[in-house]
Amino acid sequence: MIDDAEGLLRAHGLQVTAQRLAVLGAVGARPHATADELAEDVRERIGSVSRQAVYDALGALTEKGLIRRIQPARSPARYEDRVDDNHHHLVCRGCGQTVDVDCAVGTRPCLQAVDVHGFVIDEAEVIYWGCCPACQTASADGRDA
Repeated sequence: MIDDAEGLLRAHGLQVTAQRLAVLGAVGARPHATADELAEDVRERIGSVSRQAVYDALGALTEKGLIRRIQPARSPARYEDRVDDNHHHLVCRGCGQTVDVDCAVGTRPCLQAVDVHGFVIDEAEVIYWGCCPACQTASADGRDA
């Protein structure tokens, strides 16, 4: 996603820091990762960094629209850098694997509400739930995924 991460941060009014650059890179390298998973990746990239610094960077990047935060039910928040559309997600009930799913029909917001109650809708969030191929195979083999 990011060819010029420093320029992207500056263009969105964010100070360029090693933590923000590393978090942005980690999210791009591992979409749908949790904050804790991203913190591990960031530590591998730049060494010692506090969990709070990673959370702060995720918050700032999300607030500026550079990354997207999703939180499926009964799951920790996950982050991705695909922010240029209103796509949806498919989550495995067994292992939690999360993948992108393009909108079923049309353009933003992809779904039309029957009654908008005066709201101007600009986004629809849909999460499809199921069982991924690996968990299906494990289940068929009598193993837990």
